[in-house]
Amino acid sequence: MKKGIKVVSIGGGSSYTPELMEGFIKRYSELPIKEIWLVDIEDGKEKLEIVGNFAKRMWKAAGYPVEVHLTLNRREALKDADFVTTQFRVGLLYARIKDERIPLSYGMIGQETNGAGGMFKAFRTIPVIKQIVDDMRELCPEAWLINFTNPSGMITETVIRKLGWKKCIGLCNVPVISIKKEPATIGTTSDKLHYRYAGINHFHWHRVFDENGTEVTQKLIEHINDADGGTPKNIYQAKFSLDLLKTTGVLPCGYHRYYYMKNEMLGHLMDDFNRHETRAESVKEVEDKLFEMYKNPELKTKPPELEKRGGTYYSDAACECISAIYNNKRQMMVVNTENNGAIPCLPNDTIVEISALISAQGAEPLAWGEMKPHERGWLQVMKAMEECTIEAALSGDYGAVLEAFNINPLVENGDDAIKVLHELFVAHEKYLPQFADLIKSLKAAGVYPKDETVRELLAQGK
Repeated sequence: MKKGIKVVSIGGGSSYTPELMEGFIKRYSELPIKEIWLVDIEDGKEKLEIVGNFAKRMWKAAGYPVEVHLTLNRREALKDADFVTTQFRVGLLYARIKDERIPLSYGMIGQETNGAGGMFKAFRTIPVIKQIVDDMRELCPEAWLINFTNPSGMITETVIRKLGWKKCIGLCNVPVISIKKEPATIGTTSDKLHYRYAGINHFHWHRVFDENGTEVTQKLIEHINDADGGTPKNIYQAKFSLDLLKTTGVLPCGYHRYYYMKNEMLGHLMDDFNRHETRAESVKEVEDKLFEMYKNPELKTKPPELEKRGGTYYSDAACECISAIYNNKRQMMVVNTENNGAIPCLPNDTIVEISALISAQGAEPLAWGEMKPHERGWLQVMKAMEECTIEAALSGDYGAVLEAFNINPLVENGDDAIKVLHELFVAHEKYLPQFADLIKSLKAAGVYPKDETVRELLAQGK
């Protein structure tokens, strides 16, 4: 690979971009970047300029000759890129507020990547990732696409399995958080443990072994409900049943709480909803404060407040993944990649989240072996839901949407589910061109979100 790497970050106006810059700066000796292009859209122009100027200050303070370009022209940026990272949110945080509040207004779980809201995030995002891949095919056909746009597993599956772009790896910060936080609960450090993950994005399990190869999973299960035991900050820490986990013998990720303890999680979300403190609304406040900090011309390093944003370590994982590819490291990471037999109960070409060796050839998944019935059953249902969601997003077929809704464990059956579905369509009209005819008919029939906060956003054109 040539010296002088060109990196393009789509969604460059993200509040996470300073972490991405920090990751590249600390790896500069092994990752000789020449130019970084931060790309955004017109609606994100102000944020792009704020965070872009902050990024320039970071590189200047580091003393490295890296050019940082800011642009709203994606095609200009992609020309001859070596690596493309994707960290965008279609509809901005206003769309996330709708994804959470509309289901909750009917007493149904509303969450960014799970349930009805998660599926609609995929419906909005998949057409955009297709446009990006089409541009890459023309302008940078040898580039690697490193995705951490959510829902990361479905986006990565669309890119690799549906669009045929094989040079793609998807990332998630949830495994990183576990690896960083869990060891202390049993009095050790992550460098003395060996982690093995398998599942799909936001629905994986892991096992852990010590330096002698002795499994310590059961020890960690005893501490899974500890206050700082590895649960991401954006997930309410309902208590897992230790009896259940001791029998399964595997550690679930934090997002399993939405499925294992659905009623308790829903109760907490409803409390937040009634106080106008949904996660989306809280994150919007955090992000607004971050961008005020980023405007400070004296700020040259990532502020610690960024960790409150919920996606900490995403960007650093992206930098490490890029370095592992560029330097052919064969480094162990947890990534979204093709299954290739690693989890026998899923198709070989489907995308899984799994421990893998990352090298110049991409991700080589490590075999997990057979899942026990409890995990196998959950995993197959959730993967089928993902497949239905992707098909609906690409086809714009209403029946495919109903398939996805019908199989999702967090979507209740009945009239309310259809009301949630239809209100989400109307609320996200601007970003769902593949469903334009359907949405037109729903509006003609008088469908409109009942939640006042969502109504206010729509009245403001957001």
